[in-house]
Amino acid sequence: MKWPERKQNRLNGFDYSRDALYFVTSCVQDKVCVFGEVVNENMQLNKFGCIAEQQWNWLKEQYPYVVLHAYVVMPNHVHGILEIDRDAVGIGRNLSALGPSGETGMFPSSSPQIKTLSQLIGAYKTTTTKLIKAAGLTGFSWQRSFHDHIIRNEMAYYKIRDYILSNPEKWPDDVFYQQV
Repeated sequence: MKWPERKQNRLNGFDYSRDALYFVTSCVQDKVCVFGEVVNENMQLNKFGCIAEQQWNWLKEQYPYVVLHAYVVMPNHVHGILEIDRDAVGIGRNLSALGPSGETGMFPSSSPQIKTLSQLIGAYKTTTTKLIKAAGLTGFSWQRSFHDHIIRNEMAYYKIRDYILSNPEKWPDDVFYQQV
């Protein structure tokens, strides 16, 4: 049996490890609401939502070239603006000289490599899944892949940031909302 070809999600020919701002959305499998609930237009995270938020912040701790901007954990999805910025670690494009505690010369010249956006979101989803399952939601899984948009100008940045920050108050109208 031949499987149908999968739609390409990423922009053809674009290097997703390059310095840029990316708007990312990742949904829970079947859009099941597991991260908490919106109460009076505010997101109230439960323990699984706290894990999703914790692991989003983990990205900037784990990868010094990741800068996190606006984000929100919603009942069944996460929106965020993630920036890859080699200058955030203070050495421009050559991360090979950065040691584990910030000192130079500790890593071989071939590492660490800048992860692509897909690799970063994969690390986020993998670690989040592992921790959520360990916390008791054994059937948890993310929807395959994720949505991304390359932010190309300041106007787009502010529009997307405002969308993210206002997401809880617009939850009843959200395309990800699913009544249970």
